[in-house]
Amino acid sequence: MNLTSLTTKDWHARAAGVRYETRHFIDGQYVDSVARGRFTVVNPATGAPLCEVSAGTAADIDLAVAAAKRSFASRVWSRKAPRDRMAIMAAYSRLLEENTEKFSLLDTLCMGKPITDMVTIDVPAAVRNFAYFGELIDKIDGAVTSTAADAFHYILREPLGVVGCIVPWNYPLLMAAWKVAPALAAGNSVVLKPAEQSPLSGLLMAQLFIEAGGPPGVFNVVNGLGEAAGAALALHNDVAKIAFTGSTEIGKQMLIYAGQSNMKRVSLECGGKTPQIFLADLPDLDTAVTHAINGIFGNMGEVCNAGSRLLLDRPIAKEFLARFIERGKDAYRAGDPLDPTTNLGPLVTASHRSRVMGYINRGKSEGARLEFGGSAPDLPGAFVNPTLFSGVNNRMTIAQEEIFGPVAAAIEVDGLGEALTVANDSIYGLAASVWTRDLSVAHKTVRDLEAGVIGLTIESIWVNSRVPPTGERLAYEPPSTELFGRTRQREFRNALAQQVVEFEHPAFELRQGPRFVAAGCKTALHSTTEPLVLVVHLRVDARAQVANRAHFAALVG
Repeated sequence: MNLTSLTTKDWHARAAGVRYETRHFIDGQYVDSVARGRFTVVNPATGAPLCEVSAGTAADIDLAVAAAKRSFASRVWSRKAPRDRMAIMAAYSRLLEENTEKFSLLDTLCMGKPITDMVTIDVPAAVRNFAYFGELIDKIDGAVTSTAADAFHYILREPLGVVGCIVPWNYPLLMAAWKVAPALAAGNSVVLKPAEQSPLSGLLMAQLFIEAGGPPGVFNVVNGLGEAAGAALALHNDVAKIAFTGSTEIGKQMLIYAGQSNMKRVSLECGGKTPQIFLADLPDLDTAVTHAINGIFGNMGEVCNAGSRLLLDRPIAKEFLARFIERGKDAYRAGDPLDPTTNLGPLVTASHRSRVMGYINRGKSEGARLEFGGSAPDLPGAFVNPTLFSGVNNRMTIAQEEIFGPVAAAIEVDGLGEALTVANDSIYGLAASVWTRDLSVAHKTVRDLEAGVIGLTIESIWVNSRVPPTGERLAYEPPSTELFGRTRQREFRNALAQQVVEFEHPAFELRQGPRFVAAGCKTALHSTTEPLVLVVHLRVDARAQVANRAHFAALVG
């Protein structure tokens, strides 16, 4: 059946029939918590309890890590023939796609994501991600280096071992896919700790891996609170790598945990406060406004690289704001996330709604002008209406702090120079975008913006598995290098370009930013080769005259 043809009534009937699996998934089977603890998952669209889920503690993490360690040591997955692993990953991708309805319902009910977004965006993207990394398994090559005639030196690329993946609630399935797929493709064994607000789709992922032929113990899931299960996973001495997406505060804690334990590798994707720069010569004002609206209000604004700062060149600021107000105030309407026409679901929890409303009130009190929104609709769940502030300066709280909700702050600037100054005046450096018809200006902006992913005439999004996320400042912690090419301890940034009629060249993708700056690569989803070849990253530890080992690690999304 074509799921896009289902009605609200159809989806509610299917939701009523969902049976929730709420135990951990360890060593190929569902198991209760050692301490028998439970926590409640709440449907944010209604405020009603959805189910009771096993609350993992250090004891459950110990069991899951032990299972993962055994599976890795047995080589049942890590040393399986590449084509055999590829076959399992291909079958797994097909099973994920066949279960689109289940995944869609689980994430919609847990965190309020509109069902149409799940069916058309999240699940297909997760399927493609596993298919893509599965196809890379037999593309993993080593290297033989040039040495003296009486020496033989080669580099092997090997999996790390047990990789711990800690994922957020804003894209439960997709964030897990971004981390788990490359970790499995590289031959690692995985322990996944989903967010406590949205734990259910991760369990189904692990179950389907077994059904696809994956060995028990290779993919494990432990649910629980971050301070219990998450901390135990990050502190575990048998975990070789932690891949974390979440708040900057907890990301810093991950680094502390690594130092307190076995100095494990850590990859972080943390906060963002993305500037979208709209210059006076932009090629199409209506297109730019549409992208600006979608860039901040999509997924309820609960996106790490949401374009929350609108930097408007003064000559076009008035007209830009007029069109944004006219179209943006009604572009996203809050409603039942099981209604296929709904494009704005609730925020993830009532407490998060209170936090977002606190920022809105702070914007008002600091003198920003509320153009629309700024309120909660008359609905039972944790909803907040799309909100636009104008007259914002970059010192205001709403311009500096990550709100993680549908709140846009418009800041007027005088030309590119001031736009860059304002854009870079932030503790974050995750993403940015610039709208201009001048390709030279676009390249200059990519060079001067202190951000990892930069959109050119497009909002800064990661469009597919070949576009590697990166970032600066409090956005990412650097891993090492990547699968193919030279070891290069330098940072790179990505620029994505969308076709614009004023450009002389057709649509293209700048696969590397024009400047490298001193630092390590900022995420696992990196390549510093030319041209870009995207795969899981690895660390090359080359010592002369010996057979060296290199290590794969898990993707950060």
